[in-house]
Amino acid sequence: MNPASQKEAKELFDAVEHGVKDAKAEVVVCPPYTYISELKGLTLGAQNVSLELKGAFTSQISAAQLKDLGVEYVIVGHSEVRKYLSETDEVIAKKITAATGAGLKVILCVGENEGEDRNAVLEKQLAGISNVVVAYEPVWAIGTGKNCAPADVKEAVEKIKAMAGDVRVLYGGSVNAANAKEYLDAVDGLLVGGASLKADEFIRIVESAA
Repeated sequence: MNPASQKEAKELFDAVEHGVKDAKAEVVVCPPYTYISELKGLTLGAQNVSLELKGAFTSQISAAQLKDLGVEYVIVGHSEVRKYLSETDEVIAKKITAATGAGLKVILCVGENEGEDRNAVLEKQLAGISNVVVAYEPVWAIGTGKNCAPADVKEAVEKIKAMAGDVRVLYGGSVNAANAKEYLDAVDGLLVGGASLKADEFIRIVESAA
């Protein structure tokens, strides 16, 4: 739920758009639903989507509605959604079907909690999944300042590609401008959290992808 106002969102977006205009990397911005229609100039994604295609489902946003707003990507299965909204793998799979059916590209978040077996969790979360972008986010590293070792990220990427095919794999979890390049040696891209709320920091992360 950041930034807190449309004015802040537009200022942040405009600063990022200006700063990455010559970027060699693909840049996707995933703002809250309320700001999507106001932001133009970069590829847009949404932070979630309903599993329902249409109908009387108050509070829900359908894949078709997002597509109509010009959204190209949607994040599904983020750890916060799994934790706070109790989304199951079954629900997430239905959301993937709804999103891809509407022509959206899915960024599927996967990753283990502290103390869990990484491979077992990945096998469960990726069962039957294909044709998505996979974001590996070890839950214990998200917003904690605890960084997953690049060697461990590389192992996770190998496991993910063995299960889901030759998909693009992103890494997320306390990513910042100082560590971005090191992670990019192991993955195809980054899913940036808190650092994306600081235009200069996010621009430096994008520049490191070159």
